[in-house]
Amino acid sequence: MEGFLKGLSEADPEIYKLIEGEKKRLNETLVMIPSESMASRAVLQANGSVLNSKYAEGYPRRRYYTGFEYVDDVEELAISRAKKLFNAEHANVQPNSGSSANVEVYYALLRPGDTVMGLKLDHGGHLTHGHPINFTGRTYNFMQYEVEKGTGLIDMDKVRKMAKKTRPRMIVSGATAYPRLYDFKAFHEICEEIGAYSMADISHIAGLIAGGAHPSPLPFTDVVTTTTHKTLCGPRSAIILSREEDRLADVTGLDEKKAKREKNLAAKIDRAVFPGLQGGPLEHTIAAKAVCFKNAMRPGFKVFAHQVVKNAQALAENLMEQGIKLVSGGTDNHLILVDLTPLGTGLGYDVSEALAEAGIYTNRNMIPFDPSTPFKPSGIRLGTPVLTQRGMKEQDMKDVAAWLVKIIKDHKNRQLISKARTEIREFMKGFPLYD
Repeated sequence: MEGFLKGLSEADPEIYKLIEGEKKRLNETLVMIPSESMASRAVLQANGSVLNSKYAEGYPRRRYYTGFEYVDDVEELAISRAKKLFNAEHANVQPNSGSSANVEVYYALLRPGDTVMGLKLDHGGHLTHGHPINFTGRTYNFMQYEVEKGTGLIDMDKVRKMAKKTRPRMIVSGATAYPRLYDFKAFHEICEEIGAYSMADISHIAGLIAGGAHPSPLPFTDVVTTTTHKTLCGPRSAIILSREEDRLADVTGLDEKKAKREKNLAAKIDRAVFPGLQGGPLEHTIAAKAVCFKNAMRPGFKVFAHQVVKNAQALAENLMEQGIKLVSGGTDNHLILVDLTPLGTGLGYDVSEALAEAGIYTNRNMIPFDPSTPFKPSGIRLGTPVLTQRGMKEQDMKDVAAWLVKIIKDHKNRQLISKARTEIREFMKGFPLYD
Protein backbone atom coordinates (compact mmCIF):
# COMPACT_ATOMS: atom_id res chain seq x y z
CA MET A 1 0.00 0.00 0.00
CA GLU A 2 1.36 3.40 -0.97
CA GLY A 3 2.74 5.27 2.03
CA PHE A 4 2.52 2.29 4.40
CA LEU A 5 6.24 2.27 5.23
CA LYS A 6 6.67 6.04 5.28
CA GLY A 7 7.27 7.96 8.47
CA LEU A 8 4.97 10.83 9.47
CA SER A 9 7.17 13.62 8.14
CA GLU A 10 7.09 12.02 4.70
CA ALA A 11 3.54 10.61 4.72
CA ASP A 12 1.83 13.73 6.07
CA PRO A 13 4.13 16.76 6.36
CA GLU A 14 1.23 19.02 7.37
CA ILE A 15 0.40 17.02 10.52
CA TYR A 16 4.11 16.51 11.21
CA LYS A 17 4.67 20.28 11.13
CA LEU A 18 1.79 20.88 13.54
CA ILE A 19 3.11 18.27 15.98
CA GLU A 20 6.56 19.86 15.85
CA GLY A 21 4.91 23.20 16.57
CA GLU A 22 3.21 21.73 19.62
CA LYS A 23 6.52 20.32 20.82
CA LYS A 24 8.05 23.80 20.50
CA ARG A 25 5.17 25.32 22.46
CA LEU A 26 5.63 22.82 25.28
CA ASN A 27 9.38 23.37 25.43
CA GLU A 28 9.18 27.16 25.55
CA THR A 29 6.30 27.78 27.94
CA LEU A 30 5.00 27.20 31.46
CA VAL A 31 2.29 24.55 31.25
CA MET A 32 0.32 25.02 34.47
CA ILE A 33 -3.02 23.37 33.73
CA PRO A 34 -3.39 20.95 36.68
CA SER A 35 -5.11 18.28 34.59
CA GLU A 36 -2.10 18.06 32.26
CA SER A 37 1.21 16.25 32.57
CA MET A 38 3.77 15.13 30.01
CA ALA A 39 3.81 11.46 29.03
CA SER A 40 7.24 9.86 29.00
CA ARG A 41 8.95 8.68 25.83
CA ALA A 42 8.20 5.08 26.88
CA VAL A 43 4.47 5.83 27.33
CA LEU A 44 4.35 7.56 23.94
CA GLN A 45 6.09 4.62 22.27
CA ALA A 46 3.66 2.09 23.74
CA ASN A 47 0.68 4.26 22.84
CA GLY A 48 1.89 4.55 19.25
CA SER A 49 2.73 0.86 18.83
CA VAL A 50 1.36 -1.88 16.56
CA LEU A 51 -1.07 -2.80 19.35
CA ASN A 52 -3.16 0.01 17.87
CA SER A 53 -4.27 -2.41 15.15
CA LYS A 54 -5.65 -5.23 17.32
CA TYR A 55 -9.39 -5.46 17.90
CA ALA A 56 -10.04 -7.03 21.29
CA GLU A 57 -13.69 -7.17 22.38
CA GLY A 58 -14.05 -8.98 25.67
CA TYR A 59 -11.51 -9.61 28.41
CA PRO A 60 -8.23 -11.57 28.58
CA ARG A 61 -8.77 -15.29 27.80
CA ARG A 62 -12.42 -14.46 26.98
CA ARG A 63 -12.32 -12.75 23.58
CA TYR A 64 -14.50 -12.87 20.48
CA TYR A 65 -11.56 -12.94 18.08
CA THR A 66 -8.28 -14.84 17.77
CA GLY A 67 -4.70 -13.62 17.73
CA PHE A 68 -4.21 -12.75 21.40
CA GLU A 69 -0.88 -14.42 22.05
CA TYR A 70 0.53 -11.08 23.23
CA VAL A 71 -2.42 -8.73 23.74
CA ASP A 72 -3.95 -10.77 26.58
CA ASP A 73 -0.61 -10.68 28.39
CA VAL A 74 -0.45 -6.90 27.90
CA GLU A 75 -3.88 -6.34 29.45
CA GLU A 76 -3.26 -8.78 32.30
CA LEU A 77 0.00 -7.01 33.08
CA ALA A 78 -1.77 -3.65 33.18
CA ILE A 79 -4.43 -5.10 35.51
CA SER A 80 -1.93 -6.64 37.92
CA ARG A 81 0.15 -3.45 38.05
CA ALA A 82 -2.92 -1.25 38.66
CA LYS A 83 -4.05 -3.49 41.53
CA LYS A 84 -0.59 -3.49 43.10
CA LEU A 85 -0.04 0.25 42.67
CA PHE A 86 -3.32 1.24 44.32
CA ASN A 87 -3.84 -1.73 46.67
CA ALA A 88 -7.07 -2.69 44.91
CA GLU A 89 -8.83 -6.05 44.81
CA HIS A 90 -10.01 -5.57 41.22
CA ALA A 91 -9.06 -3.38 38.27
CA ASN A 92 -10.68 -2.78 34.90
CA VAL A 93 -8.20 -1.05 32.57
CA GLN A 94 -10.49 -0.67 29.55
CA PRO A 95 -12.29 2.68 30.19
CA ASN A 96 -11.28 5.33 27.69
CA SER A 97 -11.75 8.45 29.83
CA GLY A 98 -12.57 9.58 33.34
CA SER A 99 -16.07 10.58 32.31
CA SER A 100 -16.81 7.20 30.73
CA ALA A 101 -15.39 5.42 33.79
CA ASN A 102 -17.75 7.37 36.07
CA VAL A 103 -20.75 6.66 33.86
CA GLU A 104 -19.85 2.95 33.77
CA VAL A 105 -19.82 2.80 37.57
CA TYR A 106 -23.24 4.46 37.74
CA TYR A 107 -24.55 2.08 35.08
CA ALA A 108 -23.25 -0.91 37.07
CA LEU A 109 -24.64 0.04 40.48
CA LEU A 110 -27.54 2.47 39.99
CA ARG A 111 -30.89 2.66 38.28
CA PRO A 112 -32.18 5.78 36.51
CA GLY A 113 -33.74 8.08 39.07
CA ASP A 114 -31.65 6.83 42.01
CA THR A 115 -30.52 9.52 44.44
CA VAL A 116 -26.78 10.22 44.43
CA MET A 117 -24.65 12.84 46.18
CA GLY A 118 -21.76 14.63 44.47
CA LEU A 119 -19.76 17.85 44.85
CA LYS A 120 -21.30 20.82 43.04
CA LEU A 121 -19.46 21.87 39.86
CA ASP A 122 -18.65 25.45 40.85
CA HIS A 123 -17.50 24.19 44.24
CA GLY A 124 -14.86 21.94 42.72
CA GLY A 125 -16.80 18.94 41.40
CA HIS A 126 -16.88 17.47 37.90
CA LEU A 127 -19.62 17.52 35.27
CA THR A 128 -20.12 13.78 35.82
CA HIS A 129 -20.69 14.34 39.53
CA GLY A 130 -24.27 15.31 38.73
CA HIS A 131 -24.30 18.64 36.95
CA PRO A 132 -27.77 19.27 35.46
CA ILE A 133 -26.48 19.73 31.89
CA ASN A 134 -24.59 16.44 32.01
CA PHE A 135 -25.96 12.94 31.33
CA THR A 136 -25.46 12.10 35.01
CA GLY A 137 -27.56 15.00 36.25
CA ARG A 138 -30.32 14.19 33.77
CA THR A 139 -30.39 10.45 34.50
CA TYR A 140 -29.99 10.32 38.28
CA ASN A 141 -31.36 12.42 41.13
CA PHE A 142 -28.14 14.12 42.18
CA MET A 143 -28.00 16.09 45.42
CA GLN A 144 -25.03 18.48 45.41
CA TYR A 145 -22.97 19.15 48.53
CA GLU A 146 -20.88 22.33 48.71
CA VAL A 147 -17.83 23.88 50.33
CA GLU A 148 -18.18 26.45 53.10
CA LYS A 149 -18.33 30.08 52.02
CA GLY A 150 -15.85 31.33 54.59
CA THR A 151 -13.22 28.59 54.34
CA GLY A 152 -13.64 26.94 50.94
CA LEU A 153 -13.59 23.57 52.75
CA ILE A 154 -16.03 20.65 52.81
CA ASP A 155 -17.87 20.37 56.11
CA MET A 156 -18.26 16.63 56.73
CA ASP A 157 -20.94 17.17 59.37
CA LYS A 158 -23.10 18.87 56.75
CA VAL A 159 -22.38 16.07 54.27
CA ARG A 160 -23.53 13.54 56.88
CA LYS A 161 -26.71 15.50 57.60
CA MET A 162 -27.52 15.72 53.88
CA ALA A 163 -26.88 12.00 53.47
CA LYS A 164 -29.18 11.09 56.36
CA LYS A 165 -31.89 13.35 54.98
CA THR A 166 -31.74 12.33 51.31
CA ARG A 167 -30.68 8.64 51.76
CA PRO A 168 -28.69 8.39 48.50
CA ARG A 169 -27.84 5.08 46.88
CA MET A 170 -24.29 6.36 46.32
CA ILE A 171 -22.04 9.20 47.49
CA VAL A 172 -19.32 10.43 45.13
CA SER A 173 -16.19 11.92 46.66
CA GLY A 174 -13.33 13.52 44.76
CA ALA A 175 -13.05 16.74 42.77
CA THR A 176 -11.41 18.62 39.92
CA ALA A 177 -10.86 21.96 41.62
CA TYR A 178 -10.58 21.30 45.36
CA PRO A 179 -7.11 22.28 46.62
CA ARG A 180 -7.32 20.48 49.95
CA LEU A 181 -7.03 16.88 51.17
CA TYR A 182 -10.12 14.75 50.65
CA ASP A 183 -11.27 12.74 53.69
CA PHE A 184 -12.20 9.57 51.80
CA LYS A 185 -12.47 7.57 55.02
CA ALA A 186 -15.10 9.92 56.42
CA PHE A 187 -17.11 9.68 53.20
CA HIS A 188 -17.02 5.88 53.30
CA GLU A 189 -18.08 5.80 56.95
CA ILE A 190 -21.12 7.92 56.09
CA CYS A 191 -21.94 5.49 53.28
CA GLU A 192 -21.70 2.56 55.69
CA GLU A 193 -23.95 4.38 58.14
CA ILE A 194 -26.77 4.92 55.62
CA GLY A 195 -26.29 1.83 53.43
CA ALA A 196 -24.92 3.56 50.32
CA TYR A 197 -22.12 2.81 47.88
CA SER A 198 -18.97 4.86 48.30
CA MET A 199 -17.33 5.99 45.06
CA ALA A 200 -14.17 8.08 44.85
CA ASP A 201 -13.07 9.91 41.70
CA ILE A 202 -9.32 10.44 42.19
CA SER A 203 -8.56 11.52 38.63
CA HIS A 204 -6.64 14.63 39.67
CA ILE A 205 -4.71 13.18 42.58
CA ALA A 206 -4.04 9.58 41.50
CA GLY A 207 -0.34 10.25 41.05
CA LEU A 208 -0.13 11.91 44.45
CA ILE A 209 -1.85 8.88 46.01
CA ALA A 210 0.45 6.46 44.18
CA GLY A 211 3.44 8.47 45.40
CA GLY A 212 2.23 8.67 49.00
CA ALA A 213 1.60 12.43 48.92
CA HIS A 214 -2.18 12.15 49.50
CA PRO A 215 -4.28 9.65 51.52
CA SER A 216 -5.82 6.85 49.45
CA PRO A 217 -9.50 5.84 49.29
CA LEU A 218 -8.43 2.21 48.94
CA PRO A 219 -8.88 -0.50 50.04
CA PHE A 220 -12.03 0.52 51.96
CA THR A 221 -13.95 2.47 49.26
CA ASP A 222 -16.33 0.39 47.14
CA VAL A 223 -15.34 1.81 43.73
CA VAL A 224 -12.59 4.19 42.64
CA THR A 225 -12.23 5.80 39.23
CA THR A 226 -9.25 7.67 37.88
CA THR A 227 -7.78 9.01 34.72
CA THR A 228 -4.24 7.88 33.93
CA HIS A 229 -2.78 11.22 32.86
CA LYS A 230 -2.92 14.28 35.14
CA THR A 231 -0.60 13.56 38.12
CA LEU A 232 -0.11 9.92 37.08
CA CYS A 233 1.73 11.05 33.93
CA GLY A 234 0.44 8.29 31.66
CA PRO A 235 -1.71 8.24 28.50
CA ARG A 236 -5.01 10.10 28.27
CA SER A 237 -7.30 7.32 29.49
CA ALA A 238 -8.81 5.85 32.67
CA ILE A 239 -9.31 2.80 34.89
CA ILE A 240 -11.84 1.57 37.45
CA LEU A 241 -10.70 0.00 40.74
CA SER A 242 -13.05 -1.80 43.10
CA ARG A 243 -13.69 -4.37 45.77
CA GLU A 244 -14.35 -7.91 44.62
CA GLU A 245 -17.53 -8.26 46.71
CA ASP A 246 -20.63 -6.10 46.72
CA ARG A 247 -21.28 -5.33 50.39
CA LEU A 248 -24.78 -4.00 49.60
CA ALA A 249 -25.97 -6.94 47.51
CA ASP A 250 -29.48 -8.11 48.39
CA VAL A 251 -29.59 -11.89 47.87
CA THR A 252 -32.90 -12.49 49.60
CA GLY A 253 -34.72 -15.39 47.95
CA LEU A 254 -31.98 -16.06 45.39
CA ASP A 255 -30.49 -19.48 44.76
CA GLU A 256 -26.77 -20.03 45.38
CA LYS A 257 -25.69 -19.34 41.80
CA LYS A 258 -27.68 -16.10 41.47
CA ALA A 259 -26.62 -14.98 44.94
CA LYS A 260 -22.96 -15.46 44.04
CA ARG A 261 -23.44 -13.41 40.89
CA GLU A 262 -25.24 -10.64 42.77
CA LYS A 263 -22.45 -10.41 45.34
CA ASN A 264 -19.76 -10.04 42.69
CA LEU A 265 -19.10 -6.28 42.49
CA ALA A 266 -16.09 -6.73 40.21
CA ALA A 267 -18.19 -8.62 37.66
CA LYS A 268 -20.85 -5.89 37.71
CA ILE A 269 -18.21 -3.30 36.89
CA ASP A 270 -16.76 -5.43 34.10
CA ARG A 271 -20.18 -6.07 32.55
CA ALA A 272 -20.96 -2.35 32.64
CA VAL A 273 -17.76 -1.54 30.74
CA PHE A 274 -18.17 -4.40 28.24
CA PRO A 275 -20.65 -5.14 26.81
CA GLY A 276 -22.62 -2.47 28.65
CA LEU A 277 -21.12 0.78 27.40
CA GLN A 278 -17.99 0.02 25.38
CA GLY A 279 -16.88 -2.17 22.48
CA GLY A 280 -13.30 -3.06 21.63
CA PRO A 281 -10.74 -1.66 24.09
CA LEU A 282 -7.71 0.37 22.99
CA GLU A 283 -4.94 -2.14 23.68
CA HIS A 284 -2.14 0.25 22.65
CA THR A 285 -3.36 2.69 25.30
CA ILE A 286 -3.72 -0.14 27.82
CA ALA A 287 -0.05 -0.98 27.15
CA ALA A 288 0.82 2.67 27.78
CA LYS A 289 -1.13 2.52 31.06
CA ALA A 290 0.91 -0.53 32.10
CA VAL A 291 4.10 1.44 31.40
CA CYS A 292 2.92 4.38 33.51
CA PHE A 293 1.90 2.07 36.38
CA LYS A 294 5.38 0.55 36.40
CA ASN A 295 6.92 4.01 36.43
CA ALA A 296 4.69 5.06 39.34
CA MET A 297 6.00 2.11 41.39
CA ARG A 298 9.60 3.33 41.11
CA PRO A 299 11.12 5.17 44.11
CA GLY A 300 11.72 8.27 42.01
CA PHE A 301 7.99 8.70 41.47
CA LYS A 302 7.44 9.16 45.20
CA VAL A 303 10.00 11.96 45.13
CA PHE A 304 8.16 13.51 42.18
CA ALA A 305 4.73 13.29 43.86
CA HIS A 306 5.93 14.99 47.03
CA GLN A 307 7.78 17.64 45.03
CA VAL A 308 4.59 18.45 43.11
CA VAL A 309 2.92 19.32 46.41
CA LYS A 310 5.95 21.24 47.72
CA ASN A 311 6.02 23.31 44.54
CA ALA A 312 2.29 24.01 44.68
CA GLN A 313 2.52 25.12 48.30
CA ALA A 314 5.57 27.30 47.61
CA LEU A 315 3.78 28.89 44.65
CA ALA A 316 0.66 29.48 46.73
CA GLU A 317 2.65 31.17 49.48
CA ASN A 318 4.41 33.44 46.97
CA LEU A 319 1.13 34.41 45.35
CA MET A 320 -0.59 35.19 48.66
CA GLU A 321 2.40 37.23 49.86
CA GLN A 322 1.91 39.44 46.80
CA GLY A 323 -1.78 39.98 47.42
CA ILE A 324 -3.38 37.27 45.28
CA LYS A 325 -6.45 35.68 46.85
CA LEU A 326 -6.66 31.88 46.79
CA VAL A 327 -9.71 29.73 47.43
CA SER A 328 -9.28 28.03 50.86
CA GLY A 329 -6.16 30.12 51.49
CA GLY A 330 -3.66 27.67 49.99
CA THR A 331 -3.30 24.08 48.84
CA ASP A 332 -2.56 20.55 50.05
CA ASN A 333 -2.19 19.01 46.61
CA HIS A 334 -1.09 19.87 43.06
CA LEU A 335 -3.54 22.66 42.27
CA ILE A 336 -4.27 26.24 43.20
CA LEU A 337 -7.55 28.05 42.59
CA VAL A 338 -7.10 31.81 42.24
CA ASP A 339 -10.04 34.01 43.23
CA LEU A 340 -9.98 37.09 40.98
CA THR A 341 -13.03 38.82 42.49
CA PRO A 342 -10.91 41.41 44.36
CA LEU A 343 -9.90 42.64 40.89
CA GLY A 344 -13.35 42.32 39.33
CA THR A 345 -16.11 39.86 38.45
CA GLY A 346 -15.75 37.35 35.63
CA LEU A 347 -12.09 38.05 34.82
CA GLY A 348 -11.08 34.38 34.44
CA TYR A 349 -11.33 34.39 30.65
CA ASP A 350 -9.41 37.63 30.07
CA VAL A 351 -6.70 36.82 32.61
CA SER A 352 -6.15 33.28 31.36
CA GLU A 353 -5.89 34.55 27.77
CA ALA A 354 -3.34 37.19 28.79
CA LEU A 355 -1.32 34.57 30.65
CA ALA A 356 -1.40 32.28 27.61
CA GLU A 357 -0.12 35.09 25.42
CA ALA A 358 2.79 35.45 27.83
CA GLY A 359 3.50 31.72 27.66
CA ILE A 360 1.75 30.62 30.86
CA TYR A 361 -1.03 28.10 30.25
CA THR A 362 -3.79 27.84 32.87
CA ASN A 363 -7.53 27.34 32.69
CA ARG A 364 -10.38 29.66 33.62
CA ASN A 365 -12.41 28.11 36.37
CA MET A 366 -15.43 28.94 38.46
CA ILE A 367 -14.89 29.60 42.14
CA PRO A 368 -17.32 28.67 44.92
CA PHE A 369 -20.33 31.00 44.91
CA ASP A 370 -19.08 32.55 41.66
CA PRO A 371 -21.12 35.64 40.72
CA SER A 372 -20.30 35.17 37.03
CA THR A 373 -20.83 32.51 34.34
CA PRO A 374 -18.95 29.26 33.48
CA PHE A 375 -17.32 30.64 30.32
CA LYS A 376 -16.37 33.94 31.98
CA PRO A 377 -15.78 32.76 35.54
CA SER A 378 -14.07 34.62 38.34
CA GLY A 379 -11.15 32.28 38.84
CA ILE A 380 -8.20 30.59 37.21
CA ARG A 381 -6.81 27.19 38.09
CA LEU A 382 -3.06 26.51 38.30
CA GLY A 383 -1.09 23.30 38.76
CA THR A 384 2.52 22.20 39.24
CA PRO A 385 2.80 18.66 37.74
CA VAL A 386 4.50 19.71 34.48
CA LEU A 387 6.75 22.26 36.18
CA THR A 388 7.88 19.52 38.54
CA GLN A 389 8.44 17.07 35.68
CA ARG A 390 10.77 19.63 34.16
CA GLY A 391 12.89 19.72 37.30
CA MET A 392 11.68 22.87 39.01
CA LYS A 393 11.88 23.19 42.78
CA GLU A 394 10.46 25.54 45.42
CA GLN A 395 12.93 28.36 44.65
CA ASP A 396 11.80 28.41 41.01
CA MET A 397 8.25 29.10 42.12
CA LYS A 398 9.33 32.64 43.05
CA ASP A 399 10.04 33.44 39.39
CA VAL A 400 6.82 31.77 38.26
CA ALA A 401 4.80 33.67 40.88
CA ALA A 402 6.36 36.98 39.83
CA TRP A 403 5.17 36.57 36.23
CA LEU A 404 1.75 35.40 37.34
CA VAL A 405 1.22 38.31 39.72
CA LYS A 406 2.33 40.98 37.24
CA ILE A 407 -0.02 39.74 34.53
CA ILE A 408 -2.97 39.00 36.84
CA LYS A 409 -2.81 42.54 38.19
CA ASP A 410 -2.19 44.22 34.81
CA HIS A 411 -3.55 41.78 32.23
CA LYS A 412 -4.24 44.44 29.59
CA ASN A 413 -0.64 45.68 29.48
CA ARG A 414 0.62 44.47 26.09
CA GLN A 415 4.20 45.57 26.72
CA LEU A 416 4.31 43.69 30.02
CA ILE A 417 2.93 40.53 28.40
CA SER A 418 5.47 40.69 25.56
CA LYS A 419 8.35 41.18 27.98
CA ALA A 420 7.19 38.24 30.11
CA ARG A 421 6.97 36.02 27.01
CA THR A 422 10.61 36.72 26.19
CA GLU A 423 11.73 36.14 29.78
CA ILE A 424 9.81 32.88 30.09
CA ARG A 425 11.18 31.53 26.80
CA GLU A 426 14.72 32.15 28.07
CA PHE A 427 13.90 30.75 31.53
CA MET A 428 12.59 27.51 30.08
CA LYS A 429 15.89 26.74 28.34
CA GLY A 430 17.12 25.62 31.75
CA PHE A 431 14.34 23.01 32.02
CA PRO A 432 14.32 20.94 28.79
CA LEU A 433 11.34 18.71 28.11
CA TYR A 434 11.16 17.00 24.70
CA ASP A 435 14.20 17.09 22.41
